[in-house]
Amino acid sequence: MYLNVNSLNTVGPRSSIVELTDFICAAQMAKAADALFPVEDKKSFCNDPNYKKRRNMGYDLWKRKKQMKLEKKLLNEDDNVVHLPNPMIGFGVPTEPGQITQRTLPEDAIGPPYFYYENVAMAPVGVWSEMSRYLYDVGPEFVDSKYFCAAARKRGYIHNLPIDNRFPLFPFPPRTIHEAFPLTKKWWPCWDPRTKLNCLQTCTASAKLTERIRKALEAYDDEPPLNVQKYVLDECRKWNLVWVGRNKVAPLEPDEVEMLLGFPKNHTRGGGSSRTERIKSLGNSFQVDTVAYHLSVLKDMYPGGINVLSLFSGIGGAEVALHRLRIPLKTVVSVEKSEVNRNIVRSWWEQTNQHGTLIDIPDVQELNGDRLEQLMSRYGGFDLVVGGSPCNNLAGSNRHHRDGLEGKESSLFYDYCRILDLVRLMQRTQ
Repeated sequence: MYLNVNSLNTVGPRSSIVELTDFICAAQMAKAADALFPVEDKKSFCNDPNYKKRRNMGYDLWKRKKQMKLEKKLLNEDDNVVHLPNPMIGFGVPTEPGQITQRTLPEDAIGPPYFYYENVAMAPVGVWSEMSRYLYDVGPEFVDSKYFCAAARKRGYIHNLPIDNRFPLFPFPPRTIHEAFPLTKKWWPCWDPRTKLNCLQTCTASAKLTERIRKALEAYDDEPPLNVQKYVLDECRKWNLVWVGRNKVAPLEPDEVEMLLGFPKNHTRGGGSSRTERIKSLGNSFQVDTVAYHLSVLKDMYPGGINVLSLFSGIGGAEVALHRLRIPLKTVVSVEKSEVNRNIVRSWWEQTNQHGTLIDIPDVQELNGDRLEQLMSRYGGFDLVVGGSPCNNLAGSNRHHRDGLEGKESSLFYDYCRILDLVRLMQRTQ
């Protein structure tokens, strides 16, 4: 399409690109409207003395329709938005006041068997509403793991566990960067105000980036100017870089991420995985101290041990949490498609000398009613069904495949619901 001279005269020679674009869109709408009139009607319409005025109304009509579309979108979104609490402490955390000890659950949700499902807090619009609807209308408990460790990890947990008599794991993990990594304090510049790390991701910064930061800082003998400080701080926050020398930052190593997430040292080395695979597995895992605080209510309920069905929970964060709570693991049926993650859990199981039975299943489609019936007849019913979605399709940092619950990996949520429904139905009809 071209814009003729008359069109330019209409909007003015000094018009902005936005105004020109708006005018073109309005003209297209007016042209489309003209096409709706029969030839006779067109002639009479054009002979109308107010024709030009009516034609120019196309621009106002276009702007109004655009505004109405935006308002409708915002209205629909607001109906499905879950407003995240601030502070994000759920029903309470050990280090902050404001504990809640009672809540009302829908009748269909009352356990056992208990269920516990984790997902990223800042999910796309409508995700939490849909998950709650599928999980017996139980609302999520939002918790940021910065209250349990030195790294933020904003997550939501839909569960039907009791919430009174919770207790934390001891000893408390380090809760600031310098407590977790004391050697960094020597090199930490006064203009870097961070005391907590951001959410630990599934990938790390490149060597080229850390080298660019070093060169940017070495150009100044004293404190760098504000624009350089901002550039460096933005990258440090994004990639969780820590100071390891003068003007030198570095990404966290896998064993450092393990410590922040509450796993034993070398937990992810047990699967024979590479550094990249270890970081990816850790980025999709539970924060053990946070999860253990929620699961601690099970200790008095199951003194003789617990049967766990673990669905897509990665490297065994829930199992590690229960073990650290000293709740015996009688039977764990773990469904996990990643061979690396299965090897990590198997290695941990053997290294910690578990006396129970670990059954790993690589394909969730294998877990149908017949297979569940076989497992429950042999090992008994499940006391806890725990699960979580990988962050890939839900995290805000994913700009390319943030597909919500329709994503390739996060759609596993519907398998979690299918299996949970089967378990609860089968155990309540036995």
